[in-house]
Amino acid sequence: MNLEIRNSSFDLQIFGFSGIALNKDYAGTAFRLMDKMWQIVKGKQLNSKGLNIWVYEPGDKVFAGVELVSLPDVDAGLEQKNISIAKYAYYKHIGPYSLIKQAGHRMNNELKEKGFESTLPYIEIYGHMVNDESKLETELIMTLK
Repeated sequence: MNLEIRNSSFDLQIFGFSGIALNKDYAGTAFRLMDKMWQIVKGKQLNSKGLNIWVYEPGDKVFAGVELVSLPDVDAGLEQKNISIAKYAYYKHIGPYSLIKQAGHRMNNELKEKGFESTLPYIEIYGHMVNDESKLETELIMTLK
């Protein structure tokens, strides 16, 4: 695994929706929030970078959002989330989305072996969609203590 430890600041400003993953259904919750977010982004013709970003937080909280190219002039009805992480582990997963959870477990195991402790938030940034699922790219970011 090509895991990188980064000590540079990771800052992110995203817009979308948050919710609680009932029965720990993180993916189902994130998909519902993401669909709701895209309805508003497309409906209000907000200019975005087009990448889905999922943020996992304490208390089974999930945020599904997107970076906007410019801030909306009026309240677009989206929640704003600002994230700033000083130290984190980074891994680019290339392959099917169904293997992301497994990649996250491998990241955690490797971090523990190297003496690092991860904490929330944990972030997944989904690359642009391609037809060949073996070429899908997802950036995984784990906050380190």
